[in-house]
This record gives sequence, C-alpha cells and structure tokens, in this order.
Amino acid sequence: MTINRSHEFLTSLVREFCKLSEEMEWLEFKQNKAEAQEIGEYISALANSAAFAGKAFAYMVWGVSDGDHEVVGTTFRFASAKVGNEELESWLLRMLLPKIHFRFFEIDFDGKLVSILEIERAQHTPVRFSGHEYIRVGSNKKLLKDFQERERALWRIFDKSPFEAGVAAERQADSEVLALLDYPSYFELLGFPLPEGRDAVLQALAADKLIVKCDAGGWNITNLGALLFARRLDDFANLKRKAMRVILYRANDRVETVREQVGAKGYASGFEGLISYVNGLIPANEVIGQALRKSVPMFPELAVRELVANALIHQDLSVHGSGPMVEIFANRIEITNPGSPLMDTNRFIDTPPSSRNEELASLMRRIGICEERGSGWDKVVHETEFYQLPAPVAEIAGDNTRVVLFAHRPLSSMDKGDRIHACYLHACLKYVMRDNLTNASLRVRFGVEEKNKAAVSRYIKEAVEAGMIKAYDADAARNQMRYVPFWA
Repeated sequence: MTINRSHEFLTSLVREFCKLSEEMEWLEFKQNKAEAQEIGEYISALANSAAFAGKAFAYMVWGVSDGDHEVVGTTFRFASAKVGNEELESWLLRMLLPKIHFRFFEIDFDGKLVSILEIERAQHTPVRFSGHEYIRVGSNKKLLKDFQERERALWRIFDKSPFEAGVAAERQADSEVLALLDYPSYFELLGFPLPEGRDAVLQALAADKLIVKCDAGGWNITNLGALLFARRLDDFANLKRKAMRVILYRANDRVETVREQVGAKGYASGFEGLISYVNGLIPANEVIGQALRKSVPMFPELAVRELVANALIHQDLSVHGSGPMVEIFANRIEITNPGSPLMDTNRFIDTPPSSRNEELASLMRRIGICEERGSGWDKVVHETEFYQLPAPVAEIAGDNTRVVLFAHRPLSSMDKGDRIHACYLHACLKYVMRDNLTNASLRVRFGVEEKNKAAVSRYIKEAVEAGMIKAYDADAARNQMRYVPFWA
C-alpha cells in the first residue's frame, strides 16, 4: 500500500482548506500565477512556517481564489512547467538546501483542475532557496533574517524536535496504519502477545510513539514507526532513501557489481532478514581441523551484526538522499552510514555511548538488536582478535562514517600501519577489561609462538614510537612491561 495521496484524500484536503477563514502560515492559495522563482521562495517559507506551526506538511494550492476561497480552477500544470530546458521540479530541488521532500499533485475538483504542492516541514535547519531563507508572517512571505525573534524560536523548535518524532504519513485511518506497519513483528520482537482488537493494537503502537493522533482525524505515522516497522519503506516517500543498501562486488574494487539489493522492510522488523542476507553473500574460507574440513565465514557473524546495527542506529537521519550501506568485496566488508561520528574514531571502544537518535536506539535496545551499554565496538574488536584478523578500521569519509572489516591476512602480509593499529586496539580492549597489553597477550592476538617474542617486542616498540600506546610503568622490568592506550 503506497501512500500516493488518493483522489479522495486530496479532494477532502482541499475542501478543508477552503473552510478556513483565512490563509494559514503553512498554506498558500494561488489561481494561475506560477513563476518558478516565487514557487521556490514559497517552498522555503512554507517549510519553515510548517515547522514553526508544528505541522508535518505545508501546502500551495492553485485553483482557489485568495479572497473567498472558492474553487475556480487553474491553468497551471506542473508536469509541463520548465525553467529553460530543465523540468520545474528538478530545478526547484537543485536550488533548495537542504534537499527537502516535496510533491506535486493534480486533481479534478468538480470539473475544475486544482494543482497541489505538498511540502515537507523543515526538520533540523531552516530551508533556504537560492541562498536565502524565507518565512511566512501572516499571509506575507518574508526573509527570515529580518525576523530575528522568529528565527531564534525556529532554532529552538529544531533543537526540541528529533527526526524520529517527525511525520512519515499523515491522517491515516486505523486500517491504513495496520496495513502500512508490520505490527505483528512489533509485538513478537518485544515478546508481547498480540492484543485482541484493533483499538488495543493502535494504543500499544501509540504508547511507543510509533503513531500519534492527528488533529484532523485518524493517525500520523511517525518517522520512528515507519523506520522500524514499515512493511515497505518505499511506501513512505521521505524515508525510502533510508533503506539499507547491500552491494556485492566481484573483486577488491567497485568496477564490477555482482548483486545489489535495497532493504524493503523497517529496520526492526527486517533486521534478522538483513543480517541473514548479508552473511549469505560473505565468502567462506575452508579450514581443516581434527581431519575435518569445514567452511567458516570470512568475517565473524557477530561483528557484522554489531556493525550493521550501529550503522542503522547512529546514522544522521537528517541527511536527505542518503542512507546506510553494506559493501562486500573479495578482501573486506565496508559498512557506511550518513553523518560524521559524534566522537573521535580512536575512542569508540571506551567512550560512553551516545546517539543522535535516542528514541530509535532505545527501542532497538529493548528489542535486543543493539546493546544498552554501547559495547558493540568492544565485541567487534574482540571477534577480530579471536579469529586473528587484521584490526577493523573506523574512518570518516566525507560526511559519512565507515567501518572496514578485513579478511584474514597472515601477519607477514601486514604492514607497519596495520600492526600499530592492531596493537592500539588490543591495548584499548585490554584496558576496558581492566587489564593491560603485554608481550604475551599480543602474541596470542597475532598467533605468534613464544620463540618469536622478540618480533612482538618490536611491534610494541613501533606502536609506542607512533604515540598510540604507552608504558603503564616505565620503571618495570623488561619482562614485566605492560602497556595502555595513549589516552589512558
């Protein structure tokens, strides 16, 4: 069931608008005037005003007279409108910052053409068009910078309005809510019996802020509800780019794609299926032990699970047109999410957990998809050490956070940088376990025999000289030296 705004819905919307005694700050009536520059300015003004007024969407309606709000019809048709050789819709989107979602509709209203522009509210920053931010003051469009008190109030609203509380679908009937959300998964994942009766189901969803009552009747499905439990994320126009993409490449580069899949379900209801799909694409290594040959995944399943969960939970949801992604190469797996990390990547293992998306993270923890204590990175490092893989890398890639897991590589094939990074993460893991790095512990981590402990001493020296670890007690005897991370 895709939310494409039925003719009945749009018609009833126009009827409600026409009953208003005056234009609202989030609503603009036009008859035929449709200059591209002015439409762009109105998108900025109406999006910002919708946020100010607490509305999920703002609207421009062509075909309604400004004075008496009578439906008179319009000659404006957005599909044929162009700016130069560029389609109007594409031109408007290019000139907006940030790239908010908006949609044009046309309906036959009692034999008259009415064109409707639905505009998503500003979410985390004022929307600007062609470099300027606008706002509605009464029925007038003004530059936001000229109304500083309103600008300050708008920023306060952004600070108090997390993305999860935004509206993914407005004015949905009871039956539409249950058709759009995988509510059986909600109860199953939380270990609750499925209630008897529609009302009890809806009240439970409302208690967890997955849906909220709509002032105009019915329910609003929140971004939180849709992101976690959508039957199909494609049903929510402003969220479909938030779906997890999984790409399998032929070799170690991005030249040849073998398979690409975009997740369909919400993060919570589709998580186990997503993990199974990713693990199914990961190559296996054959190992022989006790005269038995068996296949083991190239990357530890627990590490993959933790990193995928982290990418979903810690992404910057305010970034438009971008979502989390898993890329599988012949020699590594890269897991990327929009948004720079909230902490230094070198301190992932010891910094107390924090999230941009507290409501989403909280519910994912209750479901058991992620840890309350923020110990996911600890598990990733532990798993890579247990399977004697190269140390995982966390890096900032533009405005994204990327974590890389590497396939097995013998110690002899690791370069100096790889060894230093592995020593550092081993010291971090030991430190959070109230222990220290020693020559013996690092030999176990690298799978080195005791007779080669001199080589391991050299690796420790490299990490000390690089400033990544330091001696716990510089005066200790050489065979009793212990090491901690540089920040300890």
